[in-house]
Amino acid sequence: MPSKKQSSSGGNKPSGSRSGSPSASSCRCRCSIGGWLKFFAILFAIVAPIAYVLEQRLESFYAFDTEHLHDLSKRAIAAHGNDTKAIVKYIVDELNDRSEVAPYINNDEEWVFNNAGGAMGAMYIIHASITEYLIIFGTAIGTEGHTGRHTADDYFHILTGTQTAYVPGEYEPEVYPPGSVHHLVRGTVKQYKMPESCFALEYARGWIPPMLFFGYADTLSSTLDFPTLWRTSVVTAREMISNLLKGKF
Repeated sequence: MPSKKQSSSGGNKPSGSRSGSPSASSCRCRCSIGGWLKFFAILFAIVAPIAYVLEQRLESFYAFDTEHLHDLSKRAIAAHGNDTKAIVKYIVDELNDRSEVAPYINNDEEWVFNNAGGAMGAMYIIHASITEYLIIFGTAIGTEGHTGRHTADDYFHILTGTQTAYVPGEYEPEVYPPGSVHHLVRGTVKQYKMPESCFALEYARGWIPPMLFFGYADTLSSTLDFPTLWRTSVVTAREMISNLLKGKF
């Protein structure tokens, strides 16, 4: 009988798994996701205990006293009425006379625009550190916006003008005249408005770095005013790092 022809070397071979097959890609994807999940789990396990310990000691990091700042604001108003510039000088001068806070005061009156939560004004950073900031914030023409939901308590000492605030479910505004304090409790949120010219001594105590994202959001999504963002970042970083080197957390 005639012999059967042998298939050539280039004939069909059983197909095997290929590196570019869907199953291989799926496996790599699962491994990648698993690796990231493991990384975040380890990171959380390290950071969470540290954050808990620091949270328990938060009060010990504060240099400023809320009652003193309120009293100082009222005395500055009593001494200078509606003269905002003189009020600010009065406040900064007295802070420089207090040995416990004087090393941490920025005496360069560097005003920069601030856009946050839809509101616009200007600020002078008197102090910035990891757990506190103290600024003069205001505008000569009025503004309105969202307070933001923050990782710090915020004390808004009205120096000149009037601020109003609103929370859902209420039918009347909260009204804050000169000499009053609008305390925005950590984690809460309101709508606020400065109908006309209004300036305040704003003091926040808690975790300050997470609040910076709120301050950057309007620039990145709306105003695109990067020179102002850069200047704000430089001053804030300079003060935070300077105070950290002085032992002020």
